[in-house]
Amino acid sequence: MGVSGDAERLLQHGGNLAAARRLFPGAPEPWIDLSTGINARAYPVGEVSAASWARLPEENATAALEAAAKRAYGASEQAQVIAAPGTQALIGLLPLLFPARRVGILDFTYSEHDLCWRGAGAQVETVGRLDALAAFDCAVIVNPNNPDGRLVAPDALLALANQLAAKSGRLIVDEAFVDLLPEGASVAPLLPEAGLIVLRSFGKTFGLAGLRLGFALAGAQDGALIRRALGPWPVCGAAIEVGLRALEDTAWLEAARAKAREDAQRLDALLQAAGFQPAGGTPLFRWMTCADAHGAFHALAERGVLARAFQSQPQALRFGVPADEETWRLLAQRL
Repeated sequence: MGVSGDAERLLQHGGNLAAARRLFPGAPEPWIDLSTGINARAYPVGEVSAASWARLPEENATAALEAAAKRAYGASEQAQVIAAPGTQALIGLLPLLFPARRVGILDFTYSEHDLCWRGAGAQVETVGRLDALAAFDCAVIVNPNNPDGRLVAPDALLALANQLAAKSGRLIVDEAFVDLLPEGASVAPLLPEAGLIVLRSFGKTFGLAGLRLGFALAGAQDGALIRRALGPWPVCGAAIEVGLRALEDTAWLEAARAKAREDAQRLDALLQAAGFQPAGGTPLFRWMTCADAHGAFHALAERGVLARAFQSQPQALRFGVPADEETWRLLAQRL
């Protein structure tokens, strides 16, 4: 795949249908966008009050949202939970709040971590072994990993956080895709732990990425620093109302978890029948290998199916999960 213009945009992030349409003008409509890992079955938002748009959020409303997130994520009473306008904002903010000379990132992963730390002046190195991260000033782990779904156990993360904290370092664990995994995958219940900062995404799990809501979980000192940097109104009133409603809806989340597992197995079977080999993933996206992934990406795009390709991974593609039965039918037809 070329790496200029619209082709470069498709390699940077998923969801860029405008660039796909320009690159593949002959593709049939409607496009099937499987290039993101956002839950295609969105939480039913319901009504949002007019006051949520007209007034600045009250402090107690933000506190209620953060308390709901603390309960939902299984964090202890002592942990700090800070609402933010999406985890991407936090990814950009942390290198400014916790400057580090050398930063280690585990494996090929979400590229914004590398870009943001480099932009803050750090020397960034990607490593393939967990134990190698102890040599850095700061370490970053996306868990489960995006795009291949690799998962590191919480006790191993805790041990690494302790090693880094001993030299005033930090371990940042990006848990954007952990919500739909079985219980016990998250390190958040082990907070507060010195040197450990956990990021959680709301929009991916609940299919509401446009709401721009995420959370940082940390100990008292780091949490206070993040909170001050975000300021007094970190998220809008509508995000507070919808976020509070969704985080307390445990029945919806449990049903979404079961449906996501079912859909992931269904997608694996469909793609395997088309010649791809399942190689990992999470309930919200699947990691597939084939001999010529970039060629497959083009062939799919010419048929109006947008997957996610990676310049440095010519043997693999990532696929999100279709939203409804009509999309499943159309995907099977185009494959």
